[in-house]
Amino acid sequence: MEHSKKEEIVGLAKRIIELDIERDEMWEELTRLTGAHAHEILRYLQNS
Repeated sequence: MEHSKKEEIVGLAKRIIELDIERDEMWEELTRLTGAHAHEILRYLQNS
């Protein structure tokens, strides 16, 4: 595998990890603000 392709793969993997951490933090904030309604609110907005 060429060096630039490896760099691209590593960069993408790192970005996915960053996004996953950010998503977890956002989810924690949403559940803090909405409590037990977080899933319901998220599902409603995804389907609208």
